[in-house]
Amino acid sequence: MALRKIVKEGDPILLKKCRPVEKFDQKLWDLLDDMVETLAESGGVGLAAPQVGIMRRLCVIDVGGGAIEFVNPEIIETEGEQRVQEGCLSCPGEFGIITRPMHVKARFQDREGNFCELEGDELLAQAMCHEFDHLDGILFKTKVERMLTEEELREMREEE
Repeated sequence: MALRKIVKEGDPILLKKCRPVEKFDQKLWDLLDDMVETLAESGGVGLAAPQVGIMRRLCVIDVGGGAIEFVNPEIIETEGEQRVQEGCLSCPGEFGIITRPMHVKARFQDREGNFCELEGDELLAQAMCHEFDHLDGILFKTKVERMLTEEELREMREEE
């Protein structure tokens, strides 16, 4: 396993739509392992393949309890709304207020190509929406209601 460099905002790769994963092989497994390790090291909640320079439809999310690997994910159902604070590993130090579904149901494949479904609420629902957006070249900043000010960020850090 190896840590991958996280692509930062401004790199055009973050604005491109990813291609589906077609080969479920050792190369994919190594990439997923690297992404899980990179995510753990970053302290983030989710990491999508374009954020490590790979234009494939896959991401990893860990909201506690271990990483979940999503290959070729799609949201098939949403319910409710939550207004939340959100940031991104590709936009370090920037946070905004965004409205996301409270509940999300997703269909995806695992690392072996098996089809799965997963339902998530609150943070997991938010993370699925955020990471799946990356696969379509969408950064959270294009969906925020407003970005948090420096003063708000300072207060947020003091509360932690």
